[in-house]
Amino acid sequence: MDPITLTTDRLRLRNFVPGDAEAVYDICQDPAIRRWTTVPDPYTRQDADFFLNRLVPDGWREDTEYAFAVEPLAGGPLLAAASLSSRDSGAWEIGYWLAEEHRGSGYMTEIARALAHWAFTGLGCTRLVWRAEVGNAGSRAVAERVGFVVEGVQRAALVNKGTLRDCWVGALLPSDFGLPSPLPYLPAPDLPART
Repeated sequence: MDPITLTTDRLRLRNFVPGDAEAVYDICQDPAIRRWTTVPDPYTRQDADFFLNRLVPDGWREDTEYAFAVEPLAGGPLLAAASLSSRDSGAWEIGYWLAEEHRGSGYMTEIARALAHWAFTGLGCTRLVWRAEVGNAGSRAVAERVGFVVEGVQRAALVNKGTLRDCWVGALLPSDFGLPSPLPYLPAPDLPART
């Protein structure tokens, strides 16, 4: 797929370009981003170049991951990154990070909603998955504001810095956004409680 641009009321989600390297490098010096996401730690300029010149274009070309740079619609510096990664059976997974000085502004909720809508309307997504290491309260708060239903904890389901970690997992369905699903959905019936 060719890269596209998405917009919200305040933000532009666009393709990364090589000129974003310095901003990506600077933002990824944030200890919270390095702690809670799977970016390398320490994060070097070579890591930023590899991300921008290899991982991003490969993901778009292979239709396996769509990474977006996020900037203010009115113009301004890069403030976030967000992506959709292909999973199995029509499902996609969302991931994101936000520059520290922009946290608390509602930007990430706005970004995640825009990506979810595009996943359902542009990619034929049947289930959008969110995962975060247990304890990443900021990511969980964003997911819950967007409407993800937290389904539980997966043990040893997230690899971060070479270590398996437990993660929260949640999902958003097209119907949660009032959209039709590409496939019919038959929820499990309510089962009687076991005694």
